[in-house]
Amino acid sequence: MSALRAGVEMLEPTPAEEAQRRVAGALEQRGIGAGDRVVFCLPSSANLLVCVLAAARRGVVPVLLNATLLPSERDALVTDAEPALVVTDPSGLVPLLSGPAFELAHFPLVRPMHYTSGTTGRPKGVFSGVLEEPDARAQFDDEADLWGFDASDTHLVCSPMYHSVSVRLAGAALLRGGRVVVLPRFDAAAVVAALAHFEPTTTFMAPTALHRVIGEPDGPECFSSLRLLVHAGSPCPAPLKRAALGRVGPGVLWEFYGSTEGQFTVCSPEEWLERPGTVGRARPGRRLEVDGDGTVWCHAPGFARFEYWHDPKSTARAWRGDAFTVGDMGRVDEDGYLFLDGRRDDLIISGGVNVYPVEVEAALAEAPGVRDVAVFALADPEWGERVCAAVVGDVAEDTLRRHAAQRLAPYKRPKSYFLVSELPHTPTGKLRRRDLPGALGLDRSPPVAED
Repeated sequence: MSALRAGVEMLEPTPAEEAQRRVAGALEQRGIGAGDRVVFCLPSSANLLVCVLAAARRGVVPVLLNATLLPSERDALVTDAEPALVVTDPSGLVPLLSGPAFELAHFPLVRPMHYTSGTTGRPKGVFSGVLEEPDARAQFDDEADLWGFDASDTHLVCSPMYHSVSVRLAGAALLRGGRVVVLPRFDAAAVVAALAHFEPTTTFMAPTALHRVIGEPDGPECFSSLRLLVHAGSPCPAPLKRAALGRVGPGVLWEFYGSTEGQFTVCSPEEWLERPGTVGRARPGRRLEVDGDGTVWCHAPGFARFEYWHDPKSTARAWRGDAFTVGDMGRVDEDGYLFLDGRRDDLIISGGVNVYPVEVEAALAEAPGVRDVAVFALADPEWGERVCAAVVGDVAEDTLRRHAAQRLAPYKRPKSYFLVSELPHTPTGKLRRRDLPGALGLDRSPPVAED
């Protein structure tokens, strides 16, 4: 068990409940109440999960930021969130865990606020307000019932907690009386060791993580304790999906399609095998439709309403009555199964994390010698999509890499650079981003792998 590195933690429901009550007391002492925001920009930990759940059960909105952001990126989001408290070091959780015991709602009264970038590159907070108790219970049951969490479960958290799904599933398991194992960061060998040592019953992995775990020497044999392995966050290549299905038990590997804004579908392994490529049918209480432009809309329950923080225009564009969209394109077959045709706008999803080209382009454009730049995606069997940059100018690739390292978080930095003489544009001067792979003589599809 050498791969069980320091920092792997187990949360039991009763001590976790007591710790949440102390956090609630610490928030009360500081005068932080319902609707206020608390920023957490930290690696995953049991203490972080406890603090996030405690805040949410008091109606205080946890704002979870990517722990790998550079200080300048982080500070811009902190300013936008207008928080009552900011925690950017794990030691900052200790005072919160030392408060007097205070009462809590049975269920989270708010959803954590996560930031997602828009087409202009300006990050937007997804804010859902404070729910009344009946809606809070309905929102909690919507997730916990879907996956069947109960006191017999041990849930493994191996994805960063700044991903919305990580806290959502871990919180559902813990508040239903189950145990939670938390890895401080994703490491394939550590995941394999945790699966063997703790024998969890449920876990979530983005396709990139799943690919790496399967590739570990003991990876194919490590899934025996699982009744549920959920994946989402980026397109899952069919060869990977089939390989994973061959390594888990019957009925174990499920998929869902959703976003920071909300959840659309769920797909069982049997449904996927019958209709390869589908992301499933509408989750309970929802209805899907595709408009004349091919945009996917989801009619959602009232507790699923959201707005973009300080951005009423984007909020208005996202909603049409009780239906919302994140701009993804797709089609729904005669049995209600959704097939996605493309991601919203020019979004790149690399390793389950959203990357918007305009933000990366703005950073690279500041490098000396760059005259023009376009960022695009190529399909990748490990990452789902690989961030690439086509650059016009008198500049070396190592210069671009150093420049990106100084201005962009690691997940936003291009993995491949192409130095070109010109970029493809329309007659009106607009960049034809989607034509870039073809213009560069590249195949956008991933290489075919053997099952």
